[in-house]
Amino acid sequence: MCTSDTEKRYKQISKIGSVYLLIALFCVLFGAIYEHFSHEVYSAYMVYAFAFPLAGGTLPYMILAMSGSQRLPGRLSSHLYNTGIATLTVGSMMQGVLDIYGTTNELLSVYWFAGFGFTLTGLLVYLLKDSKIK
Repeated sequence: MCTSDTEKRYKQISKIGSVYLLIALFCVLFGAIYEHFSHEVYSAYMVYAFAFPLAGGTLPYMILAMSGSQRLPGRLSSHLYNTGIATLTVGSMMQGVLDIYGTTNELLSVYWFAGFGFTLTGLLVYLLKDSKIK
């Protein structure tokens, strides 16, 4: 890869980290508004839903962008990882909605299994197979 391709890829990685930061801020805002209208019923899943895009999205991508790592994620690992983080975020928000409503649903466990499965698969593909920049 030539230098301009490498720089372009680093800018793209940085942009993905910035998008994850905006998603985390949206989750904070959504959770605050939802719980404001929930008659002071709170759910830890709703309060901390922002942690998945922040810790799982913003931090890793910003670290990759700033570190100058020789190994950047490819499309497959990036898509799998991003799908996992999105699934975990939505699952946390759905669990929070149901907690605030006062009910449960056994199908919500699918979010956790799928989310962690996609995330770990994306990490494994990145570690085992992804492209190296030379």
